[in-house]
Amino acid sequence: MIASASTNRPSRLAGIDIARGVALLGMIAAHALLMTTDDGVTNPVYYIVGGRAAALFAVLAGVAIAFMTGRAPVRDRPDRRAAAATLLTRAGLLLLIGFALGGWTDSDIASVILAYYAVMFALAVPLVRLSARALTGTAAAVVVAMPVLSHLLRSVLPEGISGNPSFADAVQHPAGLLEQLTLTGTYPALPWMAYLSVGIAVGRLRLDAVRTATRLLAGGVALAVVATGASLLLLLPGGGMDAIGRVTPPENLSDYASLWDYVYTDPSGTSPTTTWWWLTAVSPHSGTPFDLLVTIGSALAVIGAAVLLGRTVLRSVLSPLAAAGSMTLTIYTASILFMNSPLDDFDPWPGYLVQVVVALVLGHVWRRFVGRGPLESVVTAVTHRARDAARGPAADRFTIHPMTRS
Repeated sequence: MIASASTNRPSRLAGIDIARGVALLGMIAAHALLMTTDDGVTNPVYYIVGGRAAALFAVLAGVAIAFMTGRAPVRDRPDRRAAAATLLTRAGLLLLIGFALGGWTDSDIASVILAYYAVMFALAVPLVRLSARALTGTAAAVVVAMPVLSHLLRSVLPEGISGNPSFADAVQHPAGLLEQLTLTGTYPALPWMAYLSVGIAVGRLRLDAVRTATRLLAGGVALAVVATGASLLLLLPGGGMDAIGRVTPPENLSDYASLWDYVYTDPSGTSPTTTWWWLTAVSPHSGTPFDLLVTIGSALAVIGAAVLLGRTVLRSVLSPLAAAGSMTLTIYTASILFMNSPLDDFDPWPGYLVQVVVALVLGHVWRRFVGRGPLESVVTAVTHRARDAARGPAADRFTIHPMTRS
């Protein structure tokens, strides 16, 4: 049974907003800071935020979907209609915002994720009917099968479009755009459904319980460490790195200090199809099984740690981060616009720190005196109208509600 609108509605869970704030600052860092140094060595910051921030956002999107749909499998027909309307409307709005930003943004400065998120929300419609166990199984199947399927398909498909998805692409290259959003782009929706499946399953848990948060933290760390270790064993003693080096044209390595720096930082959404050994890499945004496992593990660990921190005295100290996390769509959009404007004439680190300060101050002040972020308000209002129209007379059963506070 989906939560009734007449029951006590829980308030936001501080830890989830803290985790979203961490993801937001990580995404800004991934855009504002360089992946490599001038001599082609991987930037230490990229080892921390590369791939992990975006994956954390995607897992948290799944958590949000679970809360939108009552934190239980959606079974009854009116509830299914309401859930589908909720997700598809939100997907449409994200697509519009993403296309608008995509037309404005230089992809060398930032890769806009919103259009990819839109496809993920649409693909999540059947997922909300599944149990937590089935969602976990779905995530596991995606982690194992989709990188292999992607490798096979991309090896025979013609080269598609690149850059940020935009309205122009939708008109001029619709097939290429669909291929980009689902399979070949920076955040391909099909393999990334592993993140949403995990997130929906997590959203079904008792996130206000210390035991749950502790298990997420410990299990996430263990998953990330084991997957990283397995990848390194296959790449180094196992010969994977040498195999990749043998099929890599020398000119591809010219901007990197070593083969390792190339393998770790070159992928942008997918890995090359020159050898199957690429699927053993743990590189961020490579879409390999190890990349998906490591980033799922790190996302679970951050969520667990954030929920635990949200229960301590540090909660008040972290309130600006939580406030920014409660309006990530607005601040993310503002960050993209800022970095593509004449206002951003800063060097990487000063520019990043300016954005962090503005995000924390703006989020804190806006949440205290206004409430929900401006873009969040628009998306929520339109989504609620679509949900109410779809569910019809069953208005007392399905409700979108915020995340519970511990």
